[in-house]
Amino acid sequence: MKRTFRLDRRNGKLLGVCAGIASATGWDPTLIRVAAVVATFFAFPWTLILYGVAAMVAEKGHKSLTEHDRPPLPRMSAADYNERMRDIDRRMIEVDSYVASSNRRLAEEIESLR
Repeated sequence: MKRTFRLDRRNGKLLGVCAGIASATGWDPTLIRVAAVVATFFAFPWTLILYGVAAMVAEKGHKSLTEHDRPPLPRMSAADYNERMRDIDRRMIEVDSYVASSNRRLAEEIESLR
């Protein structure tokens, strides 16, 4: 199986270059990041330049999980939406009437505990 390098913005910290290298090579992304920091100490401007070039030239990966993996939302008509809102309103009224009504049995139980 051929692995290609592309930016991995889902798992990336800055631009996804190190995570993309890690996914292309099969190595741990933390190991790649540590190697990049160590290489920056020894060849300061060149590692940053190469990082920037890789970020500009590489094929862009998916920015987030929700862009491509989430199923599309079902389309609703205005009538369906209104019916759904009426149903929600009806249920809220039922809950409100249950909570606000006087529950004689519950009141008697509370009185018996006193």
